[in-house]
Amino acid sequence: MCKPLAPLVTLQNVAQTSTQSIQQATQAYDRGDWPEAERICVQLLEFRPPDCEVLNLLGNMAAQTGRAQKAVAFLSQAIAVDPSRADLRNNLGIALQDLARVDEALESYDRAIAIEPDFTEAYVNRGNALADSARYDAALASYDRAIALNAGIADAYISRGNALSALKRDEEALESYERAIALAPEYGEAYFNRGQSLLDLNRPEVALESFGRAMKLRPDYPDLFGLWLYTKMTICDWRNFEADCSSLIEKIEREENASPPFPVFAISDSASLQRKASELWVRARHLSGNVMPDMAVHPRRDRIRLGYYSADFHDHATSRLMAELFERHDKSRFELTAFSFGPDRKDEMRQRVAVAFDTFIEARGQSDKAVAILSRDMGIDIALDLKGFSQDSRAGVFAQRAAPIQVNYLGYPGTMGAGFMDYLIADATLVPDDHRQHYSEKIAYLPHSYQPNDTKRAISDKAIMREEMGLPLSGIVYCCFNNNFKIAPGMFDQWMRILSQVEGSVLWLLEDNARAASNLRQEAWRRGIEASRLVFAKRAPLAEHLVRHRLADLFLDTLPCNAHTTASDALWAGLPVLTCMGESFPGRVAASLLNGIQLPELIAESPQAYVRHAIALGRNPNELAALKQRLAENRLSAPLFDIGLYTRHLEAALTTMYESYQAKEPPDHIYVSDLSGVGR
Repeated sequence: MCKPLAPLVTLQNVAQTSTQSIQQATQAYDRGDWPEAERICVQLLEFRPPDCEVLNLLGNMAAQTGRAQKAVAFLSQAIAVDPSRADLRNNLGIALQDLARVDEALESYDRAIAIEPDFTEAYVNRGNALADSARYDAALASYDRAIALNAGIADAYISRGNALSALKRDEEALESYERAIALAPEYGEAYFNRGQSLLDLNRPEVALESFGRAMKLRPDYPDLFGLWLYTKMTICDWRNFEADCSSLIEKIEREENASPPFPVFAISDSASLQRKASELWVRARHLSGNVMPDMAVHPRRDRIRLGYYSADFHDHATSRLMAELFERHDKSRFELTAFSFGPDRKDEMRQRVAVAFDTFIEARGQSDKAVAILSRDMGIDIALDLKGFSQDSRAGVFAQRAAPIQVNYLGYPGTMGAGFMDYLIADATLVPDDHRQHYSEKIAYLPHSYQPNDTKRAISDKAIMREEMGLPLSGIVYCCFNNNFKIAPGMFDQWMRILSQVEGSVLWLLEDNARAASNLRQEAWRRGIEASRLVFAKRAPLAEHLVRHRLADLFLDTLPCNAHTTASDALWAGLPVLTCMGESFPGRVAASLLNGIQLPELIAESPQAYVRHAIALGRNPNELAALKQRLAENRLSAPLFDIGLYTRHLEAALTTMYESYQAKEPPDHIYVSDLSGVGR
């Protein structure tokens, strides 16, 4: 520890002592002893005029210890002392960026570059600020300028890769990350980002290797462990599965930022753990601190202004469910605006969805704050987030308060754990009253199922035979077209017990990737089941995918994360779904759908009951045939596929939210009455 400064006697002593003390502070800073460095700097400020180096050190330490406001104050003082220093303006830009004051940060970087045109680091930081504003093309130009000035900076390539990834230029992003790794082979962040690009490119095996390398270099890197485990599940690599799941659960319980919330759905059925994972995600991204000033109370209008926010307004599962809902909204009572964050693929679904809205806004190139401001300026009354924390989500829009009422709806099957989301659309099956403590939002209960369904989903009229799909000509065909990451070892054990008890039966699965298929065949063999009794289906266009369900006899659901859109696809195509109901939202979705289609007998209360029921149905073709007949009849009459009724129920929930807001009442749980048999 440095001793207190000696009393000052002469100007020469002052200068000499100050220089020595600044050197001591810098040395303490460089060796990581920041408390000592800060002590010396504060002491220096007490008895000498402000010094740029001292203020810069204090600013940097404040920025790196999460005190961005203090950092801005110190660095602004330093600039006032010497406005000609580019490094001070660059450091100020970083602190401003930490406070989400992006425009001011950009101005600071631009001034740094004006002073020092070859300031490579300022170009990289400027690109990061532009990327934070979703101005990815401009960010790329800034990164490219930095690389032109100095092609040896790994950070520039990592940031460039991030911008390319946001633009869905995944192959180019991968190249950029690999260039960063070539420059800095021990850079864990580069391997982490490379792994994410490889996942986006559906190369999970190589992604797993990249995440594994990142774990060796930076085992505590945020979200890494959860994505690594999720990638293992994507290829059905179950080595040390129970221990790995336990490790992740323990990390979340210790409040470590070990995983994005979404992978937790497939790892644990604990609703409380899922809430904690979401809360950690919100806290780690400082989303709660980005709220803009309160909005003025919206006046009552003849039409409630709804904003739907998504990256999936194209041929995607969300739009496949919601397209007819958008079309059926009562436009005399509701004004609809879409805020699209995703690509315009110009497919049929995009064209169909776009014309269903009064206004369709391409918001992909706008920052979260800009979208929130636009929403406010447009007077959106209710903002419905269709992404939550799923891929390409924009939770920052809602952290900035896009509307006075904000709703978590459909795209994310669970709580967002965020104070800025007011309601969650659900039903009594998904969130029983005694489960509500696990959800930060107030629950808007729809009377049947929370899920809308497009009744215009076409089923191909193409005649297909079992042999075309690699299925046996006779015997029971169990199937599960869920994504492979949802298949856990315990679930697979149950399936193999079912196959062992139903002679001649096969299990028909979706092939996400070749490695998953290979691993599952090996797992079947280890359990005494011939690998040939597992048959794999490639992905296919929706109409063709739906028609092939008719070759199967019974859909076997997964737990802890159920089939969601996949289950409604099966039911729409006429294939009964057998599920085991879990404890959390994602583990109760199929039960919600089965209640909506009025087939509650297909909801098993335990894994043992699930296995028994699957075996009994497999041994009784007549009972299966009767079940399929009931499903065919209910498909035309039960609430699940009555999109007109569903729309009225959702509109009733939204109207109640609006009326509560107009009455200046805080959000509360909503129970929508069943409007069956009631006209519009």
